[in-house]
Amino acid sequence: MDSLAIFLRQVRSRSEEHQRAMHVLARERLAGQMVAVLRQELDSMVRVIYLLTQNIERRNALIEASVRGEKWTQPNSRASVTDKEMVNLAQDLQGWTRSVYKFGCAFIHLSGLHDYNDRDPLEQLSSQEREYILDHCRSYHGGPQGDDAKFTELVPYLPRVLEKIARNLECYLEKLEQGHLQNAAEV
Repeated sequence: MDSLAIFLRQVRSRSEEHQRAMHVLARERLAGQMVAVLRQELDSMVRVIYLLTQNIERRNALIEASVRGEKWTQPNSRASVTDKEMVNLAQDLQGWTRSVYKFGCAFIHLSGLHDYNDRDPLEQLSSQEREYILDHCRSYHGGPQGDDAKFTELVPYLPRVLEKIARNLECYLEKLEQGHLQNAAEV
C-alpha cells in the first residue's frame, strides 16, 4: 500500500473515531472533551488543507513523513511546519478556523477553560473571539441565540460542528486522493 493510501486511511479512521466519541461524550455531557475532539478533527483538516496547497513533490514528502510518524519540516530546513502556519492558511480559506482551533487548544492543554462547571469559558475569551464563535455557530448550525449565550448553550451544537468539519475534511481528502493541486485561494 502506498503512503497516500495509508495517510488517507489513518485520517479517515481518526475522523470516524472522533464522530463515535462525540456521540458518547454528548450523551455523557463531557463538554471539555467534546471541544477537544473538535480541535483534533480541525487539526486533521488544517493538515489536509496545507497538503493541498503544496506541490506534488513536497506533498508526497510530507505524507511520507506523516506515515513514518515524523514531524513535518520546512523545505530545505530542519525547522518544523508549525500549527500556527497551517491554521493561518486554513483561516484565510475558512474564516473561522483560528477561533475554533484556539478555543479547542485551551481544552487540550490545561487551562482556565477547564473550570467550565464554575466559570463560563466564553466569558474568558476576548469579546471578538466570543462573538465570532457564537456568530459562526448561529449562521451554520442554528444557534445558540443571543449575544450573551453561555457555554452550556453552545455545547449541544458541538456535534453538529464536528459533523460539518468532518464533511469538509472528507471533501478535502477526496481532492487529495484525486491529486488536485490548488493554490490557497482555491482550496
